[in-house]
Amino acid sequence: QVQLVESGGGLVQPGGSLRLSCAASGFTFRNYYMNWVRQAPGKGLEWVTIIGPTGRDTAVADSVKGRFTVSRDNTKNTLYLQMNSLKSEDTALYYCTTFDPRESKYCSGRYCTGAIRNFGNWGQGTQVTVSS
Repeated sequence: QVQLVESGGGLVQPGGSLRLSCAASGFTFRNYYMNWVRQAPGKGLEWVTIIGPTGRDTAVADSVKGRFTVSRDNTKNTLYLQMNSLKSEDTALYYCTTFDPRESKYCSGRYCTGAIRNFGNWGQGTQVTVSS
């Protein structure tokens, strides 16, 4: 069955860096667009970034532009998110998912409702906390 397992989260000081990983199995990873979506405490789900199947095509949300970089290694079936210059507002549970919510009717502005978790495949999330 399809599995997405995120790792690499933790506690980091403002201005610090973290690298998240998402190990995929149970499907042909190299054929899929992949996304990172996050949920901060008390807020809706927020799309962060997408990467195309080959890794050449990427897009990031304005809120993380210039600080976050998505990449993938199709030989290892793994998705990555390099996060630099972290801010307190980056504190969230980070999910990798095959679902791109940007055109979903369940999203308005930056945020989406939990209904988007019913589409595509999702990992269990990894917690990132940015605090001094």
